[in-house]
Amino acid sequence: MIRRGDIAHLGHVELLTPRPAESAWFFEAVMGMEREAQEDGSVFFRGFGDYERYCLKLTESPRSGLGHIGLRASSEEALERVVASVERSGRGEGWSSGDVGHGRAYAFTDPDGRRFEVYHETEHYRPPDHLVPPMLNQFQRRTGNGVGVRRLEHVNLTSTDVRACRTFLEGSLGYRCFEVIEMGDGREYGAWMSATIQGHEIIYVLEGPAPVGRLHHAAFWVDTREEVLRAADLFQDHGIFIEAGPAKHTPIHSFYLYVHEPGGNRIEVTSGGYLVLDPTERATTVWPVERYRNSRAWGRGFPPSFDTYATPPYEEGSR
Repeated sequence: MIRRGDIAHLGHVELLTPRPAESAWFFEAVMGMEREAQEDGSVFFRGFGDYERYCLKLTESPRSGLGHIGLRASSEEALERVVASVERSGRGEGWSSGDVGHGRAYAFTDPDGRRFEVYHETEHYRPPDHLVPPMLNQFQRRTGNGVGVRRLEHVNLTSTDVRACRTFLEGSLGYRCFEVIEMGDGREYGAWMSATIQGHEIIYVLEGPAPVGRLHHAAFWVDTREEVLRAADLFQDHGIFIEAGPAKHTPIHSFYLYVHEPGGNRIEVTSGGYLVLDPTERATTVWPVERYRNSRAWGRGFPPSFDTYATPPYEEGSR
């Protein structure tokens, strides 16, 4: 039986890019992440606050989008419970020996067919001499380079059936859903979910015409709103297209800034947002879609592309 807490947290995300050199430049030089490893067409990057070796795997591919999402289980026993739960759902794909930085992993898919993996054994980061921090309770020295990402914060995914994806994560993985937007016809427009006390780790949003689930964005955390504003200046200086923000979200109340990295994937720089400390069954905040649209937090709002663009782009992802 799956237990809440068997999934410890969102571990890493694999992004696919048709422009690997330019995408690597973006994450290293502009986002300020450290290049931790390189293997078989993939480059692995970390934020300065990661206790694991990396939070981003960047892989060369003919098209942009999502490779897989990595979840860390809280123990070997929890890993076995998660695997048993996923196998009961019929969505399991089997074991692999692992990847750079972590041990054996079990692969499965969500109802849209996206690839996830869950693992427990992981390598704790050991910094090289030039990144050894002065404080014993830090994992890495801050370099001051680029945006200055601390960690991966969440992944946002598009779906033609948000409810099916939400109930799978709740029932098979023990995730909690903190906010939902409901359409007038009963469909769910969005669901904000987490295995931790932070307001979201995985989000699903409704996508109408595309028959395959796509990546809406991957979000990376900085410590303050001021650093989000600084990121906007850096993106402008480097010629990076700013799609939306800086502004404040309605769900979770986080502060946001959205750009497109050179490979085409949408990237969010984010800070703030609420924490859910109540360990009991917190009631999910349910937004009727019209109430949500009329209660948007302050800021310029989103351009039309925010509701249509995801990766891989529609013309590539259609079938």
